[in-house]
Amino acid sequence: MLEEKPKNRLGMPRKPFVARAGTNASRSVPGSSAAEGSTQPAPAYFPSILSRTAPAPVEPPRAEAADHSGPNSVPGATLALSTPTPVIEPPTEPRRAGRDLPVAIGVGVGLAAAIIASLVIYRPAFLAIVAAAVLISVWELTRALRTARVRAPLVPLLLGSLAMIAVTWLSGPSGLAVTAMLTVLGAMVWRLSDGPVGYFRDASTAVLITVYVPLLACFAVLMLRPEDGTTRIIAFILTVVCSDVGGYAAGVLFGKHPLLPTVSPKKSWEGFGGSVLACVIAGMFLVGLALDGAWWQGIVYGASIATTATLGDLGESIIKRDLGIKDMGTLLPGHGGLMDRMDSLLPSAAVAYLLLTAFVGTG
Repeated sequence: MLEEKPKNRLGMPRKPFVARAGTNASRSVPGSSAAEGSTQPAPAYFPSILSRTAPAPVEPPRAEAADHSGPNSVPGATLALSTPTPVIEPPTEPRRAGRDLPVAIGVGVGLAAAIIASLVIYRPAFLAIVAAAVLISVWELTRALRTARVRAPLVPLLLGSLAMIAVTWLSGPSGLAVTAMLTVLGAMVWRLSDGPVGYFRDASTAVLITVYVPLLACFAVLMLRPEDGTTRIIAFILTVVCSDVGGYAAGVLFGKHPLLPTVSPKKSWEGFGGSVLACVIAGMFLVGLALDGAWWQGIVYGASIATTATLGDLGESIIKRDLGIKDMGTLLPGHGGLMDRMDSLLPSAAVAYLLLTAFVGTG
């Protein structure tokens, strides 16, 4: 009888198995000649799969036991795989002071002591302090403006500032007006040597610097000229200091409503109220007692100085924001540059001179 050939599932005769190189050509077939140790070709239905080596089993990550007793738990839900959660430290809240307070107080006390000593020992020595402050402030402001590619002529501004201070002390308001115009004219002529590119921009900046720094500072020189000039200067500086201290304390303790957040985010209406209150109290004592003025004059004087000091601070803040800098310099630790301390003094000097002249006369 003929041997029946094995057939596949479709009823067709199976093709003979041909072993490939590098593969296991034979395997034991149960039920044939396994007892005799013989092997026969294994039917390779999927030879490519049989020739591969099985990968090592990968142990799945263990799942942590989760608490499904909550109100939002779903019965039979798959446990979430545990993953390491990074520890995120909470951000440290920045100090509301905004500066190193002990250092700032120390520097402020030192400056106040130098000013008072110059006024008490030899009154014209105060002119040297004003001149040094003006020259440094002009240099800081000119250097800061160079970040915006504005090159104001520095030499005529420095020389003109010295001339304005000296002539104001000797000749009064008329000398101040003349030297201020000559300083502006000298700066414009000096700038001609650099060519026409950016001339209008640089010349306009020279006018701004002349008016902003030496011209306003010379009003302090005008206050010094009368016989009671020492008292007027001390009253002026103490009132500006009270504005700074009162606004700082009230802003830190009660500040919630920003005054001008796009210009100075740290200033608040509560801080401005503290400045006005402190200056009004100081003005009543200084004008009413030290300068023999009326009590209401002290109130007007104090409120005006608080307003001009705040506006001066905001004015310098918007310049720094426009230039993209934090401070005008680094000369005074805890304060920044000297111009950062002159910002509230400069406009307040003009208002203090006008009000004190109207209230208590020229001396």
